[in-house]
Amino acid sequence: MTRPPWEVADIIRWAGGKFLERYCDSLTWTQLKVLRAIARCRTAALGGHRDQCVRCGHQAISYNSCRNRHCPKCQTNAREKWLCARRRELLPVCYFHLVFSVPHALVPLIWQNKRYLFGLLFDASAATLLEVAADPLASVPRSASLAFCIRGDRLCSDTRTSTVSYRVGDCRLITRGGSARHPTSFYQ
Repeated sequence: MTRPPWEVADIIRWAGGKFLERYCDSLTWTQLKVLRAIARCRTAALGGHRDQCVRCGHQAISYNSCRNRHCPKCQTNAREKWLCARRRELLPVCYFHLVFSVPHALVPLIWQNKRYLFGLLFDASAATLLEVAADPLASVPRSASLAFCIRGDRLCSDTRTSTVSYRVGDCRLITRGGSARHPTSFYQ
């Protein structure tokens, strides 16, 4: 696999100083820590070690990685393993991706009270799904009402996106179908 011409760490090292001058006051300590870790990843700043080929004896210096969970270079393999494990858990049925969004005007308030307000968001979205699933005459199309069968779902609550943004919501992956009254049957 060839190395791309630019990596996130290269961009942070190149433009990070100006970015920090302009936005440092609005970043949290954790965000600053992540930026520093990614900038230092696989450089002499974190030290290194010598690798040697057991067949030919060729030696090369390898710099240590930051191992930060937000670093795209460090976490690619871990992310792929995690995704493969999640794919093995999926049922052989169709899924719907449901997003319970929060109005953009409330985002600053939510970031100031994360624990409490994210808890409210997750509780409200779960209660909504349970309410719709329990109503056989819900005012939604028949195919959509089947999507709310909670017994067969795989909930994925996530507030981060792969891009840097301030979108706040509760993302859920819901099966199209669910367990019927009989414990061993499943309908779609």
